[in-house]
Amino acid sequence: MNSDNNNNVYLQGVVDDEPTYNHSCLDEDFYSFNLRVKRLSGNDDVLPITISHKLLENIKPGETIALRGQFRSFNKAVDGKSRLILTIFCRELCPCEDDVNTNMIELNGFVCKSPTYRSTPLSREICDLLIAVNRNYNKSDYIPCIAWGRNAQFINSAPVGTKIHLTGRIQSREYYKKIDGTDETITKTAYEVSISNLAIVQLETI
Repeated sequence: MNSDNNNNVYLQGVVDDEPTYNHSCLDEDFYSFNLRVKRLSGNDDVLPITISHKLLENIKPGETIALRGQFRSFNKAVDGKSRLILTIFCRELCPCEDDVNTNMIELNGFVCKSPTYRSTPLSREICDLLIAVNRNYNKSDYIPCIAWGRNAQFINSAPVGTKIHLTGRIQSREYYKKIDGTDETITKTAYEVSISNLAIVQLETI
C-alpha cells in the first residue's frame, strides 16, 4: 500500500491569523497559521497548519478555506527536552462546500505504546493511544488519539504492534502546566484525534 494512503485529513474552517515563516526544505519555503474549525457543539478547534508558499495566495485572516493533507509529527528540542510537535501538512486547497463534515481524518497505523484506560468523574470511559503511522521515505508520524465508550473498551487491551484503521476528527484541547520551581501555571494546547470508528486490521510486532 502506498504510505500516502495511511494518513488523510480534510478540514474546512476560518484562517485565524497571518501565516508566518516556519522552515525551508529543498528550496521551498513553508509557513504556519492556525485554522479555526467549528465543532457540532458550536465550540471551535484551533488547529496548526503548515503550508507551502506556493499555496499562500488565498490564505488571509478571516478567509474560509478547505484543505486536504496529513496529520504529521516531528520532535523538537524545547528547554533541553525532546517534545513531540504536531501539525496538519496542507497538500492541496479545495473548494469549500456546504453540508459537509468539516473535520475528518482517516489513519492506518500501529499501536506503539500500551493504551492508557481511565474514566471521568462522570464514569465516562476513555482510552488514550499513541499511533505510529508510516509515511513515505521510511518516516513515521506519531499521533495521539483518544477513544471513548465502547471504542475505549475495545482497544484498551490491544498490545503494542496492533495494526488499526480509524476515522475521527482532530481536536485541540487547552490545559494548564505548572512552571518548574514555582506555583505559577501556563496555558498550553494539546492536539489529538478523537476516534469515532476503529477496527483492528491485524496483529504484528513492531
